[in-house]
Amino acid sequence: MSISNISEFTIRRHTNTKSFQRGEAYYTGGAVLNVIQRGNLLQAEVNGAEAKPYRVCLNLDNDGLASGSCTCAYDFEGWCKHIVATMLVCVRQPESIEQRPTLEKLLDCLDHIQTQHLLQELVAAHPQLIEAIDQHVSWMTTNPTPKKQPTQPRNTVNPAPFRQQVRQIIRDGLRYLEDGCEEDPISEELLSLVQTAVDFSEQGDGDNAIAILEAITSTCAENWDDVADYGADNEEIAQELDQAWCEAILTAELTQEEKIDIQVNLETWQDEWNADFAMSLEALRQGWDDPELVQVLLGNITNRGVWRGEVPDYADDLALIRLKILEGQERYQEYLYLAEAEGQTQHYLTMLGRLGKIDEAIAAAQTQMTSMEQAFTLAKTLAQQGALTEALEIAQTGLNLPGRCQYELGFWTGDLAEELGNQEAALLAIRAGFQAKPSLVDYQKIKDLAGENWESIKIDLLKVVRACEIWGLESAKVDIFLFEGLIEDAIAIVTELRSYHGELIHRVMKAAIPHNPHWVIANACRRAESIMDAGKAEYYEEAVNWLKKAQAAYLESGQKVEWLRYRAQLIEIHGRKRKLMGLLKEQDMN
Repeated sequence: MSISNISEFTIRRHTNTKSFQRGEAYYTGGAVLNVIQRGNLLQAEVNGAEAKPYRVCLNLDNDGLASGSCTCAYDFEGWCKHIVATMLVCVRQPESIEQRPTLEKLLDCLDHIQTQHLLQELVAAHPQLIEAIDQHVSWMTTNPTPKKQPTQPRNTVNPAPFRQQVRQIIRDGLRYLEDGCEEDPISEELLSLVQTAVDFSEQGDGDNAIAILEAITSTCAENWDDVADYGADNEEIAQELDQAWCEAILTAELTQEEKIDIQVNLETWQDEWNADFAMSLEALRQGWDDPELVQVLLGNITNRGVWRGEVPDYADDLALIRLKILEGQERYQEYLYLAEAEGQTQHYLTMLGRLGKIDEAIAAAQTQMTSMEQAFTLAKTLAQQGALTEALEIAQTGLNLPGRCQYELGFWTGDLAEELGNQEAALLAIRAGFQAKPSLVDYQKIKDLAGENWESIKIDLLKVVRACEIWGLESAKVDIFLFEGLIEDAIAIVTELRSYHGELIHRVMKAAIPHNPHWVIANACRRAESIMDAGKAEYYEEAVNWLKKAQAAYLESGQKVEWLRYRAQLIEIHGRKRKLMGLLKEQDMN
């Protein structure tokens, strides 16, 4: 499988600016290890913050990268820095990728007996695999029918293994809770089972999805009292089950009798388990034959959408599930009608873009687009379709709309504008991103773009930095002020910060010693004295580090006599604190 369709701009389109910058730094620093390609699968190890390298897995297709995953905890929009670093190896050093045989070719080398021995050895080394194998064998023996052939008969999944797994999860969770475990030991594993049902629904097999969900839901309702007494909360798992039931119901072709059975069960489980399955029950009632829904899918759209009475809280969630099913069935026109009727503007505009209806998407965006998020999603879709100029236009419009992704949208737009050679648009977009979240890297990027206009732009940027009150940006603001030599501004940031920010405060003190030694002395001594006066020996080393900054400021400002006098006072007051005196002597603070 060739990776020639992947470019650096492709990478930029699928990640945010920060992740790209950090990923490029990882690539440059040689953090990417052991890049191996097996057909459509590309795997790599990337050194990071943890002792063990992170594992990156990329799935390729004819258009480039189909999907990517990483074992890091990154949970934001786009690819993480480890995926970015690996992709940069693909683009810049494709010759370094080791080609290895695919799993299919490896298995083709084995006969039936050898394959069994291989699985037995793997399970012996990794006992947890037996559960996954048990589950997959159960799935495979049902021979689920492809979604485009729903009329063929399908077997039913054996629900017994799922009931057994739920009981075991709850038993294990009970032991954790009895031992005083405060984290939720149950939900994650139950959600993994629910995902099994969702997978069947996504294949168009709602029948087997329902069989699995019945096993999970009934077993939870029957056994939850065991863990409820220890404070176990079923809200998250009940919400996910409601979503999964809704999708399964709308995917399966149910008889009236089957609908009645499911309704009775859901209502019973609601009462027994104190859960809320209102959305699933409504999906069961409406199906796809509800008169209002039918009219919408025919394009007869009113202000009420698919609802005759009061619109329920779950209306958006139900609409999104219907859209997912329509998309899976390639019923794109009905998808557009429903998205428009239910106010799902972002999905409506994005689908227009994905279908190549660029002009229609842009025209609709002019009247319907109301948030940065909608603009960002549409712009990325247009870029993926190759309509880069139109994507830039939409992204620029989005920067003037309300939303919470100004930083990400600003720098994505800036990268796109640079790719198109529009330096003016790039500068405006990156400045917009900087206003949302200042950083030194972005400050320097704007400086490079500004050219001869830098001095006037710099004044505005520094105003932004001084006015920014976003929590957690103290270090970024200090970086910028120290870069510009604005010591007093940096001092103002850290003066009242708690010693938790010690590394940052020490940086400012080091820079401030020749500029404002009196502040360094006063601030460092105050922090040291608070520790020594409290008599907490475990923090004496921190106190001595503050005193070292005070000493440096005294000496460099020609106040050696004052320092010796202050040190003598400390010894007089704290002389009996042997650990403290030992540290002072060890650090040679004479």
